[in-house]
Amino acid sequence: MEPELAEEFPGLRLVWTDVEARVRRSTAAVKRRLRELSDRFRGGGVVAMRTQPIPHAYRTFFRQVGLDPDAARIPSEEAAVRRLLQGGFRSRDALADALLLALIETGVPVWALDAGVADVTSLGIRVAAAGDVLGGGPGGEIPVPDGQLVVADAGSVHATLFGEPAPGHAPGPRTERIVLFAVGVEGVPAIHLEEALWVATDVLKTS
Repeated sequence: MEPELAEEFPGLRLVWTDVEARVRRSTAAVKRRLRELSDRFRGGGVVAMRTQPIPHAYRTFFRQVGLDPDAARIPSEEAAVRRLLQGGFRSRDALADALLLALIETGVPVWALDAGVADVTSLGIRVAAAGDVLGGGPGGEIPVPDGQLVVADAGSVHATLFGEPAPGHAPGPRTERIVLFAVGVEGVPAIHLEEALWVATDVLKTS
């Protein structure tokens, strides 16, 4: 974390872990776990989420960086609303389900990168500079506006903060090792970040 950024946003941090895993189908046990969690999310509960400590912390941070959390929803609320619209949490694959389960169970969003394109020794959050781009893989490059908060390492910008990984940076069919990272903000205890990474790692290892 850049010192100026840490001073402006106390509590903002990135934690990561890497795991040997591939993108594949989810097991019946993971799909059942998603179905069971779907039953816990009803209309009233989704509305009440924003008053809970962790969602409230992310909503507060969104406002601090100029985002309206009622328009650009925080990840946990976005997942809950999608569950209502779809009638349940839908299984996609082992990786997507691992990230979704971590988010549902802890309220902390987790993303994944192909370990082959990420330098974890320098991975962190910084402010985008002139000339920064997302991607460079099959999906091409996407310019990043100056001042945008990004997840990057010494060589690449992997994602905008709270955004999906750049084209070519997310794990794919040939990925053999995955970097999982979670973003914390002020008001979110470190133990919740660690738990989110543990949940995602456990699902990937046992799927």
